[in-house]
Amino acid sequence: MDPEHALASGRKPSQRPPASHREVADVLRARIRSGALRPGQRMPTQAELADEFGVERGAVRRALLILQSEHLLDHVSRGSPSRVAGAAMPAGLPAGPGAPPQPTMAGLAPRVLAAFAAPHVEIDALCLTSVSLTMAISEPLRQIHAGRLKPAKIDVRVLLPSSRIDLAFPAPVDAADGGLLHGRWLEQRNAQGQVLRHNLQALRTTHGIDVRVSFRALPFTPPVKMYLLGGSEALFAYYTLTRRERQIDHEHLQLYDAEGTRSMLFAFDQAAGPRDTTFVEQSHLWFNALWETISSELRLSA
Repeated sequence: MDPEHALASGRKPSQRPPASHREVADVLRARIRSGALRPGQRMPTQAELADEFGVERGAVRRALLILQSEHLLDHVSRGSPSRVAGAAMPAGLPAGPGAPPQPTMAGLAPRVLAAFAAPHVEIDALCLTSVSLTMAISEPLRQIHAGRLKPAKIDVRVLLPSSRIDLAFPAPVDAADGGLLHGRWLEQRNAQGQVLRHNLQALRTTHGIDVRVSFRALPFTPPVKMYLLGGSEALFAYYTLTRRERQIDHEHLQLYDAEGTRSMLFAFDQAAGPRDTTFVEQSHLWFNALWETISSELRLSA
């Protein structure tokens, strides 16, 4: 289940709920910033929230007051439910499927944070390297170590280009420089993947979380990047190529490359209607087909 929709479906107290008003505020804030709770939407009653999170109503009220002080909620009172503020999205954070796309690092991080509020975190990624995902997961990891997030299980699958192919990009303008550029890309692919895997698998020892991190290699250079969060959200961006200069081992190379962290990320959410639902479903089918057919074992040491 996608954590951004856990509020509507009613998460049970047995699913490791937050224990303090600040932790309740953290989860609700992530839902608002991710677009799961949209501007103008009526919040559940304080009694419903208390039941969902397994806390006293006073803790819920204090959490709502925190969000009101941050201008994320309007009309917090003991009577009727509050509403998400009309200007609930702070600058630089995405407002959900209907909002304009954001650069990958601005759009991915808050959605990954919201995904980690679920008891079972499921993330699939297809990309050139895992640098954006590795950076986006840093905040959820910090909150897990701080005790604010408590997932029971984490499953992450990543599809990356094989080391055995000639990449379409990054690619040198002069073919003679291909070996040097490919070697640098491979170092980054392996290093980022190792960091991602190490940081997540360490949660087994430190917090007893069931973690599985898997990588597989693609026989082609992906022209797009995609992130699938839970079963209900797909984030999609194009790798747009430009010609630029880069220094590698004291050599200046002209190359064709894409700045993945700045690629504009489009969000599709099953809750947004039939069009988005179909896109999310087909994205999962596409990813699973690649994973189960033409991809191969990927070793992050070669």
